Amino acid sequence: MENSYIISLDQGTTSSRALLVDKNGQIIQIEQEEFEQIYPKSGWVEHNPKQILESQLRVCHKLIESTKVDVKNISAIGITNQRETTIVWDADTGEPIYNAIVWQDKRTSEYCEVLKEKGFTKYIRENTGLVVDSYFSGTKIKWILDNVEGSKEKAQQGKLRFGTVDSWLIWNLTNGEQHVTDYTNASRTLLYNINTLSWDAKLLEELQIPRNMLPEVKPSSSIFGEYEIKGVKIPIASVLGDQQAALFGQACLKKGEAKNTYGTGCFLLMNTGKKPQYSNNGLLTTIAWGLEGKVTYALEGSIFIAGAAVQWLRDEMRLIESAKETQQIAEDLEGENPVYVVPAFAGLGAPYWDMYSKGAIFGLTRDTGSRHIIKATLDSLAYQTRDILDAMQADAGFNLKRLKVDGGAAANNYLMQFQSNLLNKEVVRPKSIESTALGAAYMAGITVGIWTQEDVLESKNVDQVFEPTFTKKQRKKMYKGWKKAVKRTMNWDNNKK
Repeated sequence: MENSYIISLDQGTTSSRALLVDKNGQIIQIEQEEFEQIYPKSGWVEHNPKQILESQLRVCHKLIESTKVDVKNISAIGITNQRETTIVWDADTGEPIYNAIVWQDKRTSEYCEVLKEKGFTKYIRENTGLVVDSYFSGTKIKWILDNVEGSKEKAQQGKLRFGTVDSWLIWNLTNGEQHVTDYTNASRTLLYNINTLSWDAKLLEELQIPRNMLPEVKPSSSIFGEYEIKGVKIPIASVLGDQQAALFGQACLKKGEAKNTYGTGCFLLMNTGKKPQYSNNGLLTTIAWGLEGKVTYALEGSIFIAGAAVQWLRDEMRLIESAKETQQIAEDLEGENPVYVVPAFAGLGAPYWDMYSKGAIFGLTRDTGSRHIIKATLDSLAYQTRDILDAMQADAGFNLKRLKVDGGAAANNYLMQFQSNLLNKEVVRPKSIESTALGAAYMAGITVGIWTQEDVLESKNVDQVFEPTFTKKQRKKMYKGWKKAVKRTMNWDNNKK
């Protein structure tokens, strides 16, 4: 085991990344490549599945070449991925029949309304842990089968395969030998029963999705196949959806521990132990992981637009050249910011679940400048996190003392301090904010016997603890303004009401 390494493939919404992790759990190197975001219509978001695959393979091989690691010393590959994004491909040719429909995509909102009208809300909540929303994969599969010519017939003949991004990658890494996924990704499809750990026949029938399209579901810690590099077959030894991987990577291994990942979206998860805990406050019940013969569950709050709002400032609004600038801009703007940005570009997730909400800016006056909008956009990540944490604490029946954080935006000191102020809690940032990729690496290492769960707990080193400085009055006033702004964006785009 002296020279044992793990490669973690972290396939995200805007980029593909590969990390080399040594036997001490330290990241040796990271390679990253962004890929195209496709917006065919308002509210539609797509990726080219081949670009996803090619970019992921390129960064993997670039990592190996640049580190000069001997592939014989790579013990395993771990995969973590953007969840809910839906790919359907031809089983014979391996060719996608349509672009990947991304988790942010809203085109299936009407399908969701039909499910609600038919009374499926309660059934879906109790059996999948989810809410009826276009966020999840099930209605995206239905849309592809309804809109791609000849696809229904091919599906009935067993000639099509569906997969979330992990399944698509593994199918290609194993040359079509393995059509598999794990508990965490399956639990985000709107088709998987998290109680029986099986695909749900009633939902498959309702959405007219043939069972033969779907992958085999395995525990997150499993051998999912092998990827051959330079003649060496390396086991793919873990698969987790990105947010569950971050929960594991943050060593939230005990019931009641929680983390928030500030990525393209923002995702707050709490480990709820060996039984699913259902929410009365708009949160999702999901599978955290399957490990060593046991299933662990989590409560989750999903914020659709977080880091993506900062990208919007950079790419569409042209207010900044890089995300790093935002910290200094926000810190230099003195006093309370009268401006609120509600980045509901893909509707609102938890705890509101409003598919028809649209983004908006409130509180503009003649002296409002770009700095106010930049600071308010950062603030929106913290406000949305408080929305979810309040709901999570109500469901759990106790208050968290601290919040563990990770993801790209967790490096922003202004945002982390504002988050602490708004929550009136300690915010704990680890030395490595790469919790998602590390979570997949740790899980793969456990599968092949390099580490134990205790090793994961011992690996967590703290970089900084942010402590609240706001008065109760300040906190209350600012959050009240946020709630008022959110209320005014809701149901904006619903022509039926």
